[in-house]
Amino acid sequence: MADHPRSPNAQLRAVREGDFQMSRQEFAKLIVKTGDGMGEPVGCTSRLVAAWEDGEVRLPRAVYRRVLTKVTGRTLRDLGFQLDTPPLAAQGVTAHGTAQEDPVDRRAFLTDDMGAALSLLPLGSTQEKTPGRIGTGDIRAVDRAVTTIYAHDHDHGSAALRRDASRALHTAYTWLQDGIYTDKTGKRLRSATGHLSIAAGWLSYDSGRAADARSLYGEALAAARIADDPSLEGHAFGCLSLLAKASGRPREAVAAAQGAQAVVRTYGSPRMLSLFAMREAGGWALLGDASATDKAVVRSHNLYAKGPTDADPAWLEFFTPAELAGLEALARADLDQHARAAAGAEQAVLLHGDAFARNRALYTADVAIQHAVRDRPEPEAAAEAAGRVLAYLPEVRSDRLLQQLHNVESALQRHAAVPAVADWLEKYRTTAGVS
Repeated sequence: MADHPRSPNAQLRAVREGDFQMSRQEFAKLIVKTGDGMGEPVGCTSRLVAAWEDGEVRLPRAVYRRVLTKVTGRTLRDLGFQLDTPPLAAQGVTAHGTAQEDPVDRRAFLTDDMGAALSLLPLGSTQEKTPGRIGTGDIRAVDRAVTTIYAHDHDHGSAALRRDASRALHTAYTWLQDGIYTDKTGKRLRSATGHLSIAAGWLSYDSGRAADARSLYGEALAAARIADDPSLEGHAFGCLSLLAKASGRPREAVAAAQGAQAVVRTYGSPRMLSLFAMREAGGWALLGDASATDKAVVRSHNLYAKGPTDADPAWLEFFTPAELAGLEALARADLDQHARAAAGAEQAVLLHGDAFARNRALYTADVAIQHAVRDRPEPEAAAEAAGRVLAYLPEVRSDRLLQQLHNVESALQRHAAVPAVADWLEKYRTTAGVS
């Protein structure tokens, strides 16, 4: 198996322990506080710090690079990070955001925004290798694949990743089926495969393939129960809640979110409970129950205020204050509380800063839609926000974003006589190639 060697970052650890005399959790909190002060909110956890120090992540995402430099007053090289990695272009992503086959080297099945290639199988070969004995390094490869998927998806959307994620998942299942491993390693591999299944399911969801996403989330739920992994089980239930709401099944969304909370209630991660409470709020809002929505929203905010813990899983990194505000805004929109929805979505965009480009684009589209509603139309403000959404193309390729742009167009059509709206409609049709 071709893979980048895992090289612990002793320099970063020495800075944390020697200069700052902090635990990983304390250091993560300092990074979060500094990021907030810089206007670049991040969701750093002790597990992410551990990933840096253990060499699981060779170079942090751009927003973390800026915050770390500010926190420590040192260059990234002085902090022990590897900067001599190839650019993202090595992945074969064109200027239009589509993935191209590389006829020379298909061993690197994914490339993250730091250029650290990960491979599970030599994909250029016509036959898969015999799995043989599965060890810790193989499980780390699956974990790194999940990290890579989320990192690239946050900034660029799902379009270029879905097929490669499917291949990686097939590889992981091959290892589970045919590999040789101990019981302990088998449980870890099954959990890692479950998380990879969720990541692949997320790409399917973002690409408008609800049936595929549902199947993949179901596989993750089964893996969690076999591996006795409550964090994975809660994550799977939370994703099923999100999918149910998107598919117009609010009661199922509420039940799945409540199931997620029940599974992780004693896990030790208030932030995970906060996310699932907000998922529950989304279901109640779609049902039109304002009272139940408000109760779930308040519970979510109170849990979030308890702060991060060592138990927070790595995938929870996306759940920043910006995302908390954005998810509440979506619930407010479903309750027809359009003023609060617009303000919340705008707050989410501002709090995201330069991070999570796809989510920023989606929430900006929500701002435009809320400004265009019938009971309080502000067409110029809607057109301004809609113009900001177009700026994310073609860097962000997400079917959900394209659908949201279609929704923005539909909302603005009734204001087509307004010059700013007319200009945007023409630009949108030119950019999106619609007639």
